Amino acid sequence: MSFWPFSRPRDPLAAAYRAATPRRIPGRRPWSELRFLVLDAETTGFTVGRDRLLSLATMPMRGGDLRVGEASAWVVRQSAATVNAATAVHGILPADTAGGEAERDVLAALLPQLHGAVVVGHHIGFDCAMLDEALRRHFGTGLRNPRLDTAQLAMQTIDAFGKTAYPGQRPPTLEELCAHCDIPPLDRHTAAGDTFTTAELFLFLCARLRRRLGRPLLARDLPLAAG
Repeated sequence: MSFWPFSRPRDPLAAAYRAATPRRIPGRRPWSELRFLVLDAETTGFTVGRDRLLSLATMPMRGGDLRVGEASAWVVRQSAATVNAATAVHGILPADTAGGEAERDVLAALLPQLHGAVVVGHHIGFDCAMLDEALRRHFGTGLRNPRLDTAQLAMQTIDAFGKTAYPGQRPPTLEELCAHCDIPPLDRHTAAGDTFTTAELFLFLCARLRRRLGRPLLARDLPLAAG
């Protein structure tokens, strides 16, 4: 008898992912030893639990090196996709997904990349919530990875975007940060383009934080959220 969500997943891909991925990173672990996976998703809408993944892209990073040759991008086939407010953002029409891969197949390819990684993205909370819901539907396990939001890292690192006592303060957008840091955005609001741009921004912010601290970075220096 299964007592989900307390029972362990039976799928071997999910079991291997759980075994390889702790929810927290020790604070004294050097930044250079951390494995990062920069990620971006485009979706059919903005409601977790109702909407679905349309496209997904990843860029591995370790030791300050972007593994461009290991980058991945997928279009997800979603027969129920419609034209709505989200379409105006990413421009993916229902017909564009017809030749995509099944959502479960995309997640099966993604799971090994997630092993032991810190997931990095801009406003990553929504992407992680969508992935968590999709993984639970298809594999019976949620997203375990620690995650880092580059918007929060920017607010910690760049004085112009620093946190204030103003209750209406919002995190900076990717466009605002790219303009401030002189990083040309690539194919904005595509999963692959946003992933590459966010990866470059992440490296820029980490280098800036390292100079500010005057020493090599540790995990505890970053605004990591537990998985």
